Amino acid sequence: TIVNTNGYLKAYNTDYIAIAKLLAEHQVSNQLTFALRGSGGMAKAVACALKDAGFKKGCIVARNEEAGKHLAGLYGFEWAAEMAGIQADLLINVTPIGMAGGAEAETLSFTEETINAAQVVFDVVALPPETPLIRYAKAQGKKVITGADVFAIQAVEQFVLYTGIRPSDELFQQAAKYARG
Repeated sequence: TIVNTNGYLKAYNTDYIAIAKLLAEHQVSNQLTFALRGSGGMAKAVACALKDAGFKKGCIVARNEEAGKHLAGLYGFEWAAEMAGIQADLLINVTPIGMAGGAEAETLSFTEETINAAQVVFDVVALPPETPLIRYAKAQGKKVITGADVFAIQAVEQFVLYTGIRPSDELFQQAAKYARG
């Protein structure tokens, strides 16, 4: 989000802000090991938020070796091309897997076995609000954080940056519920 203040442009990463807030709100322990699937822009925001929250043990899982290794190296995490042999307490999907309208819209981004072994599942895909990953994790009784939550926080943070006005928690909850449709 770029804000023009008296002719000076300043950039803000509302992805990072949303991820950091959600990790804190859901009291996700930084002692958990994580597997972060993906290596694009959102993955960078998530990896940075994890590092800043004090996470020390985790793996960036990315088919793109160059991008995956680079991202892992930036924050001192491991890299792997695939999930084979990786078990994590916190699973985070930042790929299009599970996104409405995509080729893999009905696909789980992690195996059922991997999800069953996890404690927390976080899917940043916003549409649908309940991806196959979130539906499966909920059915298994896992703590879940959704992309719809990320989207709602990003929107409110952009609104604040542009207007200087922070909506009340009640108004935010009403808008977030409406957006989830």
